[in-house]
Amino acid sequence: MKAIIISSYGGPEVLTVTELPDPVPAAGEVLIAVRAFGLNHAEGYMRSGVFGEVTKVTGIECAGTVAADPSGRLAEGTAVVAILGGMGRTRNGSYAELVTVPAGNVVQVSTTLPWTDLVAVPEVYATALAGLRQNLDLRPGQSVLIRGATSALGQAAVNVAAEQGATVIATTRSPDRAALLERIGATTVLIDDGRLADQRPGVVDCVFDLVGNSVLRDSLRIVRPRGRVCQLGFLGGLEPVADFNPIADLPSGVQFSFYGSAFVLGSSEFPLTEIPLTEMIGKAESGRYQAKPARVFGFEEIVEAHRVMESGQAGGKMTVSVT
Repeated sequence: MKAIIISSYGGPEVLTVTELPDPVPAAGEVLIAVRAFGLNHAEGYMRSGVFGEVTKVTGIECAGTVAADPSGRLAEGTAVVAILGGMGRTRNGSYAELVTVPAGNVVQVSTTLPWTDLVAVPEVYATALAGLRQNLDLRPGQSVLIRGATSALGQAAVNVAAEQGATVIATTRSPDRAALLERIGATTVLIDDGRLADQRPGVVDCVFDLVGNSVLRDSLRIVRPRGRVCQLGFLGGLEPVADFNPIADLPSGVQFSFYGSAFVLGSSEFPLTEIPLTEMIGKAESGRYQAKPARVFGFEEIVEAHRVMESGQAGGKMTVSVT
């Protein structure tokens, strides 16, 4: 099979298209013929070596058809999506024509969406829903500030929160992205200068923070007393928060948590059955979620795709066609 491997840890240029033996599914696994896969910042971290030792073939999600299922549960040719389950970290991932995935991380789908549109949904929308529901316990009528909202995950979070009846305050560093965020569900758009608390955005019940460590102290100041802050990304960089002191930096009663979907989503503690993926795909198909990819690349264009992702200029979710 054709696959994209990490030839050595480093920049986008280390991604190399090569030939590998076809994988063979073991008991409890499904072999998928990959038709498209999504691009995620986690794959950039894996490629660079930030996540430590990982497998040669990265990629944490895909859409395609079943090539083999030893259990007999899924017939050959069945359309499926698959996310995580160790893909790209402890087992070869989806940057390939074929991939084996634990059966619990494979979901049968029925949709008219093209493969490259379909694969724009699974990882970011599942992560958005998990962060909003499980960590932030967001309720209809509450307000949520989504920090880093023009990213792929940020846009998914705006969609999900608005569709659930929350008041969405979205942030961006680019004023020209405000109209996009309003179109997909944001009630208010703030320009993020790193000091949002000084802009006094009003009562904020919870913060969905994708910018990360560089603005953590500020995010903790934004949320109301007894509110919640969940960090889900590091768009502002991976440098740790210098001299963080809970006594001085964590307001009394505010709940702060982290959600790392690349490590836990689909595990026994965070099962994929808690995420209504088929329902979410249906909402993308009907237009209730604005999930169409911002850009689609070919398999051989993977280096350029990673360069665009790292530049922060993607404008949303990017996907790659394998066929």
